[in-house]
Amino acid sequence: MHKQAYTRWLAAVAALIAVAACGGGGEKTGAGASTGATTGAAPAPSAGAGATTAAAPGGAAAAKPITGKTWDVKMIGDATGYRYDPKDITIKQGDGIKWTVVSTPPHNVSFWPDSLPPGTAGALEANMTNAMSPLVGPLLLNAGDTYTMSFAGVPAGTYKYYCKPHHALGMRGTITVQ
Repeated sequence: MHKQAYTRWLAAVAALIAVAACGGGGEKTGAGASTGATTGAAPAPSAGAGATTAAAPGGAAAAKPITGKTWDVKMIGDATGYRYDPKDITIKQGDGIKWTVVSTPPHNVSFWPDSLPPGTAGALEANMTNAMSPLVGPLLLNAGDTYTMSFAGVPAGTYKYYCKPHHALGMRGTITVQ
């Protein structure tokens, strides 16, 4: 099979598996599905001093608001592969990241627990609103969907992450928090 055709075939199979795994069609309460509107964590700095934050899964600490810059990362799937753009990003504590689906959803953000700096999982989870499970952000089902996450209160270190539906196709990245 031609490499490009094989890549498209793999992408179609991965998408079908992801849709089947999440039950396909319609949204489910608490499933983290996106409707095309911004899904996300903490409000951007412009949200004002009175902005509220959502509770983390399991009633843990509330998400902390973004106090610095919000960085944009694209979620892409095309003939050249599945990827985050940029793949690796360096941010400061308090910054946020907004992931945007550009093509070939579903996509999400999932962190590897064993690759996190020691003792950071709780702070990271607290800032992951609408999580499907610990350290797993919601599935974004449509081009244009976004997921925004604050890195306020998250210790410095390297955070490795991947797209659960496209992990086998190499969609992964690294966030370095300074």
